[in-house]
Amino acid sequence: MTSTLSFAAVDLGATSGRVILGRVGPDSLGLTEAHRFPNTPVRLPDGLHWDALALYQGVLDGLRAAARAGGAASVGVDTWAVDYGLLDADGALLGQPYHYRDGRTDGAAERVWAAVGPEELHAVTGLQHLPFNTVYQLEAARGSVQLAAARTLLLVPDLLVHWLTGAVGAEETNASTTGLLDARTGAWSATLLDRLGIDPALLPPLRRPGEPAGTLLPHVAEYTGLDAATPVTTVASHDTASAVAAVPATEPGFAYISCGTWSLAGLELDAPVLTEESRAANFTNERGIDGTVRYLRNIMGMWLLEECRRTWAAQGSPAALPDLLAEAAREEPFGALVDPDAPEFLPPGDMPARIRSFCHRTGQRAPESRGAVVRCILESLALAHRRTLRQAAALAGREIRTVHLVGGGSRNELLCRLTADATGLPVVAGPAEATALGNVLVQARAHGLVPDRAAMRRLVAATQPLRRYEPGGDRAAWDAAAARIGVA
Repeated sequence: MTSTLSFAAVDLGATSGRVILGRVGPDSLGLTEAHRFPNTPVRLPDGLHWDALALYQGVLDGLRAAARAGGAASVGVDTWAVDYGLLDADGALLGQPYHYRDGRTDGAAERVWAAVGPEELHAVTGLQHLPFNTVYQLEAARGSVQLAAARTLLLVPDLLVHWLTGAVGAEETNASTTGLLDARTGAWSATLLDRLGIDPALLPPLRRPGEPAGTLLPHVAEYTGLDAATPVTTVASHDTASAVAAVPATEPGFAYISCGTWSLAGLELDAPVLTEESRAANFTNERGIDGTVRYLRNIMGMWLLEECRRTWAAQGSPAALPDLLAEAAREEPFGALVDPDAPEFLPPGDMPARIRSFCHRTGQRAPESRGAVVRCILESLALAHRRTLRQAAALAGREIRTVHLVGGGSRNELLCRLTADATGLPVVAGPAEATALGNVLVQARAHGLVPDRAAMRRLVAATQPLRRYEPGGDRAAWDAAAARIGVA
């Protein structure tokens, strides 16, 4: 068997998609970006959509670039969660998938709860309440022509795998975000489907990370230049699940924060926490690789900062991130704080104005300069990280010794330092490309290059640049700030 192989990771995020080539050997792990393309949502008369066709074309072009770079032993696909495409009886896509930030789900949760109360829904699925979970999107679509004509529902990564291979399936880490999967059994919940009037035939058979999904269709192989026998391997197709698989933890007692558009902060457990206390604290139990549970809470992450940057650019004042962070570092601490999860921060729009409005409403002096706005965002995120990890540890009965902050946010030195200070715990930052690494490593394990999850993490720790931040700062000041906005 070849000791070193290359794998293509298709990794789609909220603003861009990439095809990354990962080269894996017994003691080596490296990534090369083969192709990057934009992910630009489109607002149509009926709402905000993803441009799935443009994304698929970007994937094909990326795989063609991967073929020119030497090819790949297999391909794996990960994206964000909850959103889906509907196929008709002929397998044709019924319109562009809706974007989870579209407002069509307003009021849908209450209609779902009329059939299955929130306590019972959580007891079955273990999910955090988010207004855009798939179960609420399907309720919002009830009565539509598209849903009536649909014969198959495919979450976004499963849709891309279907177009690449012709195979139909639902990868379990992403399926666990829908609000339709039983958290105990790992199967679609027949009871929930019946109570909510959802046709079970709409949902495809489940697949686990590491299982084969199929091989490339002839026209895909012809266009990309990859061998037609190239397998598509099922990876942890929820990008957070892939990121957690690549957390470089070599000792127990770790927590993680996968920080990008969202901050996903929590613990890796062997079983879900389905208590009423967990539901009241709005924690979620999503599946990870090897039957693990990602016990976490979604926090509105770097979305706030990126929306501020978009707003400033549209106003004719673009700003590079390093400059903004330098300005923020010079601002006085705790000038203003927000709850990052306040509902007004979810949709796209003028984020600086919304932050100032929140501060006015809560009796605070609103930040005026760009540096003050950024400082407000980062300190508020650090406090949200603190609250979430402390609650997760208490609800799961675990002790946290180290926080691993992975994803794009790990490059933000100010955020990492503030998170260490806020939590009072050491923060190990990196790898920034955790999602692509997790995608690649699941493929490598399926090909026999890595024996198990622990070995995957040791390989990441040994080969990727990491930085450790020790807690410091004024602990009393952090406690007072947390109490000030009710996130102690």
